[in-house]
Amino acid sequence: MKVNIPLGIESFADMREDDYYYIDKTSFIKELLNTKFKANLITRPRRFGKSLTMSMLDDFFDISKNSKAHFDGLAISEETELCKKWMNQYPVVFISFKDIDGNTFEEAYGMLKLIISNVCKKIVCLEESPKTDTADKKVFKELRYQESTPEDLKGSLLLLTRMLSVHYGKKTILLVDEYDVPLAKANDNGYYKEMLAVIKAMLSTALKTNDYLQFGVVTGCLRISKESIFTGLNNLVINSITTDNFDEFIGFTEEEVQKLLSDTGFADHTQEIREWYDGYRFGQVDVYCPWDVLNHVFALMKNPEIEPKSYWVGTSHNQVIYNLFSFKKFGMKDVFEALMRGESINVAITEELTYDTLTADEKNLWSLLFMTGYLTQDKQMPIKNNVAALRIPNEEVKYVFQNAIIDWFEKTVSKIDRSKMFKALWDKDAVTAQKEISKLLLKSISYHDFKESFYHAFVAGMFAGADYPVQSNYEYGDGRPDIVVNDGDNDRVMLFEVKHADKNETIEYALQEAIDQITKKRYLEGIDEFETVVSYGIAFKGKKCIMQLYPTDK
Repeated sequence: MKVNIPLGIESFADMREDDYYYIDKTSFIKELLNTKFKANLITRPRRFGKSLTMSMLDDFFDISKNSKAHFDGLAISEETELCKKWMNQYPVVFISFKDIDGNTFEEAYGMLKLIISNVCKKIVCLEESPKTDTADKKVFKELRYQESTPEDLKGSLLLLTRMLSVHYGKKTILLVDEYDVPLAKANDNGYYKEMLAVIKAMLSTALKTNDYLQFGVVTGCLRISKESIFTGLNNLVINSITTDNFDEFIGFTEEEVQKLLSDTGFADHTQEIREWYDGYRFGQVDVYCPWDVLNHVFALMKNPEIEPKSYWVGTSHNQVIYNLFSFKKFGMKDVFEALMRGESINVAITEELTYDTLTADEKNLWSLLFMTGYLTQDKQMPIKNNVAALRIPNEEVKYVFQNAIIDWFEKTVSKIDRSKMFKALWDKDAVTAQKEISKLLLKSISYHDFKESFYHAFVAGMFAGADYPVQSNYEYGDGRPDIVVNDGDNDRVMLFEVKHADKNETIEYALQEAIDQITKKRYLEGIDEFETVVSYGIAFKGKKCIMQLYPTDK
């Protein structure tokens, strides 16, 4: 079966017309209509399919489209009466805030004006409509040409819903995707209050006491405090990762992933995909991250032997983890070690946040990790009195935490006086060096199941900020030693072979493996140009470290 994996496709129409693989989420439309709401906020972590869901709603409801063919064969097409009443029967304003960014408020404000302009261009017929108000047409034209006043921009969504409703004789549906992205960007760049005032006015005027609104759906990553942005919006229905509404419609369920793997011929990869990309808990449903699953299936199509990796988030997004490390009085070191062992931790959380106070206290940081998908709820322990049992959802996020811990260690260790350790290492004093390295190890965050790669990074990190060039897996002799430290100014080089003892091995056995590998792979050949050559085998088990000097004639 030929399968086109829809990587980066956020247009429902494109997905259906270009025959991309689509996991049927159209039953969401029926569930949405059954709630009989006026304004609905849906929050989920990034990369879980919010934008595609909103595009599907736009395609289904928009009166200017004829999208019946896009829904043929899908679950919603079986609801004939519902489709007759709702499909392509209502005017729609669909706007995404995901691209609103800028180093200054002026830059971001300009992007917002551009996005509103592009929405106007899609419904330019309103300028010539005999039914719409003359004054509204004037403002509409200014919005289209990006010449509007700040007041008119703040009221733009209200204006568009009103003009569409008057033009078509039906109330308008408003879809706002990624409403909080401009607030996150503004907070990062120092103009949060200015952007908050604009977004708050746009949403409040459009969603509150708007006689031209059929209903509205707003999506985002975080649930911003109602007092902060949704003041007075008493008819707002909250659908977060802790509520049962729509819990199976954003994200892939176990059954959906199994079908995808069966259709693509990769059913034998079920366990690894489950370990790496499953584990999220939304409401009462366990879900996979769609972005990860699709990326890995796509990678498997190119190379069936490829190992799972992190697709969801890079190290640039790990600042929230670093911020938690700073709360030393809360015993964060022990808490993170528990998380890395796969345990749950009980922490106080709040679902209503504001971007300008995200890092103000521990409670907000845990809440942020929870809402953004770094941690998930333990399904065996429901949230009570705002206290949640949280855990790392899968191997991918554990990998993200591990990298954050390594980065944090390097930044921390660079501030520590390591002169005694460096002297012992260069002087071939393995006993003193082992004591000093063990002290550093106790300062790090670890757990007994860390793989060899962690200790490899730990050894490299011991030299952070010390002006020693460090090479990892650089080719020497017949292999690639783990760490090579080059001190060319003093005509000397140091080599480490790192081993990690698993549960069934002694640390002494792992150390002997390291020493034997230096001999077998002839690592010391090819570095004759240095006057001094120092080589160590080093082994770890949990927080224990032992090392041995490898004899050299230099």
